Amino acid sequence: MNQLFYGDNLHVLRARAHFPDASVDLIYLDPPFNSKRDYNLLFKSLKGHDSDASITAFEDSWHGDQQAAREFDELLHQPNTDVAEMMKVLRAFLGKSK
Repeated sequence: MNQLFYGDNLHVLRARAHFPDASVDLIYLDPPFNSKRDYNLLFKSLKGHDSDASITAFEDSWHGDQQAAREFDELLHQPNTDVAEMMKVLRAFLGKSK
């Protein structure tokens, strides 16, 4: 009770030993969503000045791959039919990924 988990919510929630049924009150997803941009982590020099060095922190674009297709299919066939219906509606709203 009263625990905070940080990480990919799918991985955290799949560790079912931590979550009895009907025990999750909130899942927070940090925006932005589908901005179609890559976000970079910018580095500073040892003296604190701006540097040209950067790495991609995350990609925020709606695209799917084989793993995404498997995860979607798994959601559609799990016992919580409300979640399955919500995912169908969400996918219809967002459209298929490229």
